Amino acid sequence: MTTVLLQTEFPDITLVKRGKVRDIYEINDKYLFIIATDRISAFDVVLPNGIPEKGRVLTQISIYWFQRMKDIIPNHIIATEVKNFPERLHKYADIIEGRSMLVQKTKPIPVECVVRGYLTGSGWKEYKKSRTICGIRLPDGLVESSRLNEPIFTPTTKAEEGHDINIPFDEVVGIVGREMAERLEDVSIQVYSKARDLAGKKGIIIADTKFEFGLNNNELTLIDELLTPDSSRFWSIKDYAPGRGQDSFDKQIVRDYLLTLDWNQQYPAPVLPDEIVEKTTARYREILRILTS
Repeated sequence: MTTVLLQTEFPDITLVKRGKVRDIYEINDKYLFIIATDRISAFDVVLPNGIPEKGRVLTQISIYWFQRMKDIIPNHIIATEVKNFPERLHKYADIIEGRSMLVQKTKPIPVECVVRGYLTGSGWKEYKKSRTICGIRLPDGLVESSRLNEPIFTPTTKAEEGHDINIPFDEVVGIVGREMAERLEDVSIQVYSKARDLAGKKGIIIADTKFEFGLNNNELTLIDELLTPDSSRFWSIKDYAPGRGQDSFDKQIVRDYLLTLDWNQQYPAPVLPDEIVEKTTARYREILRILTS
């Protein structure tokens, strides 16, 4: 089995944050260095073995979308190729090439900006109980995976641990102010709508996605990752059928396997068998090929 990059160690760079997948390092007072590893999590638990090439897929998909959204909003990318990184990173080229970005430091906005075009996931669960999502009233009679008449902005808290929690728009106003809340909603729906149309031409539905924003000299800026299988649900148009869950281009293979086990979804997590790892790797590669071809 291919050795997978589970964690990175760069002793001459300051580690700022180690997430479930991405590690963030500080280069200086202006720039950060982000590397997407091959780690994979399920049910908020990082698994012992990773998915080969996953980090590169996530990075290349993000770069693809960041470039296409520049007409809507600037992003934090400074460089995406090692040759354009600070010289002290060049010795790590074999590890970081293709899976890392040099980015502008920004002041992160403490809200996850989720846009939903279809009724699925936690949105479907909430709809069944109240016919609403984040305080937005939806029509009666919708079924799982229904397409919504218009995409909706359904923000969440930014949780360091565990699941993010859906919050109403008024709560976003309380966190960032009305002007910024309205700007976040407008830009999020613009980016989602453009991505939905571009992906649709390639046979892919973007059911929902989440964005992160920061302020760069008070200018709203797209940060983190963008429209990847880890931040979005991608479905095949030809296989789409409302009234049931859909097959996603993401780690659903891993989740489905883990649900067959007698595991309490707490640490320590079980090791994934080679077959599941290989199928998941192929799934990530497939969505990269479809979106960026």
